[in-house]
Amino acid sequence: MDTGCPRLPDTVLFEIFLYLDHADVLSVGLVCQQWRAVARDEFLWKELFYRYYRVSRDVPRHPGAVSWYDEFQRLYDTIPCVEVQALKEHNDQVLHLSFSHSGCLFASCSKDCTVKIWSNELDISLQHSSNMRPYNWSYTQFSQFNSDDSLLLVSGVFVGPHNSSSGEIAVISMENFTLLSRVRNKPYDVFGCWLNETNLISGNLHRIGRITSCSVLWLNNAFQGIESENVNVVKRLFKIQNLNASTIRTVMVADCSRYDSPDLLLDYEEQLAASSSCPVFDLGSDSEEEEAKPKLPPEPAVQELPDAGGVPAEHGLQQLFDDIMEGRVRPAMTETELETKVAELFVRNRTKPPEPNLLPTDSNSKTKYLIFTTGCLTYSPHQIGIKRILPHQMTTAGPVLGEERRSDEFFDSLDHVIDIHGHIIGMGLSPDHRLHFSELGCRLHPCRSRGLCEPWCSAGNPSLPSPRYLYVNSRAWPRDCVISDPMQPPPIAEEIDLHVFDLKTMKEVKRALRAHRAYTPNEECFFIFLDVSRDFVASGAEDRHGYIWDRHYNICLAKLQHDNVVNSVAFSPVEQELLLTASDDTTIKVWRSPRAVRIRQARRPRPRKLLFSWLMNQKS
Repeated sequence: MDTGCPRLPDTVLFEIFLYLDHADVLSVGLVCQQWRAVARDEFLWKELFYRYYRVSRDVPRHPGAVSWYDEFQRLYDTIPCVEVQALKEHNDQVLHLSFSHSGCLFASCSKDCTVKIWSNELDISLQHSSNMRPYNWSYTQFSQFNSDDSLLLVSGVFVGPHNSSSGEIAVISMENFTLLSRVRNKPYDVFGCWLNETNLISGNLHRIGRITSCSVLWLNNAFQGIESENVNVVKRLFKIQNLNASTIRTVMVADCSRYDSPDLLLDYEEQLAASSSCPVFDLGSDSEEEEAKPKLPPEPAVQELPDAGGVPAEHGLQQLFDDIMEGRVRPAMTETELETKVAELFVRNRTKPPEPNLLPTDSNSKTKYLIFTTGCLTYSPHQIGIKRILPHQMTTAGPVLGEERRSDEFFDSLDHVIDIHGHIIGMGLSPDHRLHFSELGCRLHPCRSRGLCEPWCSAGNPSLPSPRYLYVNSRAWPRDCVISDPMQPPPIAEEIDLHVFDLKTMKEVKRALRAHRAYTPNEECFFIFLDVSRDFVASGAEDRHGYIWDRHYNICLAKLQHDNVVNSVAFSPVEQELLLTASDDTTIKVWRSPRAVRIRQARRPRPRKLLFSWLMNQKS
């Protein structure tokens, strides 16, 4: 409406609006059409965006964003930071949360030794609870739904003879909540995971010496009540030697079957050209040249083996042992160093080399990778191991002990190792390893049926790229620290670093995310679970908060309050504006975005009490 007053030029209004915050800019945009046009200016909202969210100016706008105004609104309005419900059915620390792939159910594990299955409706409700104490479990610690959500894997700590603790995995049917099978799992923090709809991976540990062991990973059939004794229900997958008190832990599977690119995870041509030794990429190196070189664990300063003129190393080692036993030579090494030296020589000469050809023959071939934490210097997990699972290994058919091995192929080699240079306390894959509902069409997308489809939902945008990243929570060691005793790992930082790795290049692709903290010392350090959605990554922490970061801008967007340690977080796989957090305060909190809360409130039926009273008054 023209009031006859002289109007300020747009450039002057623009300069004035730069001094306002985003809320005031929205308010002045209601004054008149001119002010509204200036208040929606793209350059204005770009400045407001970088200033409010404190994003580095060299970070470009998200490729899926339409405008700076919409991008500001997305980060402000779609973060699940509003607590809408607190679930208090557990009576002890809640350790882990996991969603079904459909997003209709989720499971929780707790120190109260139960696994609870919840129905994810607008108001979440408890559907079933299974108590594992009758099976001598101490507590439940991890759960995972299989790909069609018909089975639930539950991992826990099992109390064996003489109060010895190990792990055990149980499989529960989602049809009638019956227990189908139980599998021993050692050590318990292997956790276990699904390889496919009906087969799961467990671990076992065999001690070879005081600080040397062998981890065996087994493939188990979920249905172990078989009709024929000739049908295998278990098969050995891999047998890997552990040095310096390390073990394999935290096993997970990356499923790359649906990708067209055969080299999604690993550069096979480079791998074939490389030596048979496993490449180790050290996160603590100072230069790209150092980082790119394959590295072996450092050897202790010990007496060199005698030169036997071309005699194999194990023969020289045997000669050294004979000399020591007969007193001709005094060992210049400790018992621990001697055991490590023997183990290193043994693994070099008794390890099966990598497969000669890992290149899939066709684009439809199954491609899966086993990812786990391990180490080579001390017992605290400080490396990530990656091993490809070949198609013929994805079934329990065949010999129980797997493929036949020659005497010089006692152990399996790893395809890749990433050294974190710190204590790993959590890992998670980006969500593209889950089923994309874009494959079914947006009309079948669950969040669309709820009216909560996000601005760039993959169901409506099937052409969006699907990169694969590994997110790792770690607590760093001191720089340039030297580990002389594998039983005494270095001190670890209170700050948690959230690293991001591109599994195609095996490189860290972004600077580590920070905000969360942990205080438990290295000898007692425990796992803190994280989760990744399409746009966000969330993690628990020991500082009584859960945290949410934006994956593109690398900024912390929200802190979610609890009364104790936050052990686990979980995004709904079909609705990233819904997040769950689990804590030592025995509660599970449900968080939704401000936008989702407004939609839910608008859908609630309005009370009709006043209308009914008015009708009664009219009749009288």
